[in-house]
Amino acid sequence: QVQLVESGGGLVQPGGSLRLSCAASGRIGRIRAMGWFRQAPTKERKLVASITSSDTITYADSVKGRFTISRDSAKNILYLQMNILKPEDTAVYYCNVQGNNAVTSRPYDFWGQGTQVTVSS
Repeated sequence: QVQLVESGGGLVQPGGSLRLSCAASGRIGRIRAMGWFRQAPTKERKLVASITSSDTITYADSVKGRFTISRDSAKNILYLQMNILKPEDTAVYYCNVQGNNAVTSRPYDFWGQGTQVTVSS
């Protein structure tokens, strides 16, 4: 089992910034990729940004140039720096981790509980 704890969400005005964090713990083993997804009311959950173990980074077109994903591999913490926030960025943001179990080497895919980000004046 891998546990993910997200933090950093909240209410911010348009043009503002927030930094999300996701701390992974448990039988982490080998992490292959971590990412941030978001889900707005009545919408599907979609990828925001992801980073692989080889530091390959992918961003959704809607956040390119505004959001930056990074990680602290030693501490197993994932970050998402969000700048120039827009009302359409309002959503619940979820952390995701994919890897291989430390004991069995079986693949895993876990989600955090989500953190609300609201962009409004």
